Amino acid sequence: MKRKEYSAGMVKLSFWFPEFRKVIQLLNSGKSMEEIKAMNIEENIFAAPTKARAIQIFNTVSNRIKSLDNSFYKLFEESDVANQKVIALIAVMNVDSLFFDFVYEVYREKLIIGSNRLANSDVRIFFKDKQLQSEKVAGWTDYTLKRLGTCYKTMLMESGIMDRASGDHELLKPILDITLENCLKNHGMELFVHALTGVR
Repeated sequence: MKRKEYSAGMVKLSFWFPEFRKVIQLLNSGKSMEEIKAMNIEENIFAAPTKARAIQIFNTVSNRIKSLDNSFYKLFEESDVANQKVIALIAVMNVDSLFFDFVYEVYREKLIIGSNRLANSDVRIFFKDKQLQSEKVAGWTDYTLKRLGTCYKTMLMESGIMDRASGDHELLKPILDITLENCLKNHGMELFVHALTGVR
């Protein structure tokens, strides 16, 4: 993955799985991104409440999809829903370096040590560490970091790799389809396999 500058932009974004799936289905049916962009404006294909929201959803989802090699699109349609959600999560991780680090450094470590619980303190410790490593993160307010932590947990819940309990959450290690695992390895994305399955 290409490392990008750390960003808190995810506080305004959602997982948007149905929208992600719709764009991939349209791409697989022969539509171009430009055509889907026009359909979004003309037909409100995501049933967004406002035009501005429709544009934001398309820009975010298309950016995530374009970060993946085309071979993932066909694989997505051939996968079960659990693996489709994992592919959507991988796309989010691929465009947001800080979120990738969160999954790699917190989620993966939990799986490695055999602890299947994620506490709010784990999220706080992650951000404290990042504030020491990055001047940019050090400049963010506690309010921003709290919202970002909530957003990260929501991403894990909606992708199906963490339960929706209040308080501490149970981590639900995904069972990656072997075709998806091979596709990731073939594109130099082994770290994503490690992050999601708890490999050293």
